[in-house]
Amino acid sequence: MLRPDVTRFTLIFSMLLCAAASAADSSVRFYRYVDAKGVTVLDRQGVPPDLISKGYEVLNDQGRVVQVVAPAPSLEERQRALADKARASSDAQLLRLYSTPEDVDRAKARKLAELDGVITVARGNLASLRTQQANLQSQAADLERAGKQVPDHLVAQIENIKAEQVGLEADIKRYLDGRTQAEASFDADRSRLQALLGPRQ
Repeated sequence: MLRPDVTRFTLIFSMLLCAAASAADSSVRFYRYVDAKGVTVLDRQGVPPDLISKGYEVLNDQGRVVQVVAPAPSLEERQRALADKARASSDAQLLRLYSTPEDVDRAKARKLAELDGVITVARGNLASLRTQQANLQSQAADLERAGKQVPDHLVAQIENIKAEQVGLEADIKRYLDGRTQAEASFDADRSRLQALLGPRQ
């Protein structure tokens, strides 16, 4: 029977041999890649920096492939991956917001009603400004017919009201454009949600 210290020595020695063999195996590496001329190259020095993005293989001294480095994705592939990621995020958000297409319809109705209210108020303000302008211009015309000079403050009031009208008209156009965009957006959301939920029973 072997003594414990001999057994322990044998075990340690075996472990060291295995580690040494593993280190020797891992230290010998070959790199296989395709060069700029389309020729497959096997090189111990590594892959030229300008060819790394095309991908390569790492082999051990037995010729066995131990690692495969895939080619870097093309610009088109990266863009497609980004688009897919954005779509997945958008879909997840859509499913969090709505459970059924009818939910989208209700949200659309609320938003359009809100915008319609804003447009109505803006149009009312515009009509009021036009009435004010007409009254002030009538006063100015009366003064001119009487041979009197139109006061500067009256002229300034008329110009200010005209400027306010221009601003309100721009606001109304923006609100109308926003309404059109909102309607299209909700319609697109409804269509996409139906596709995600699949046919309804």
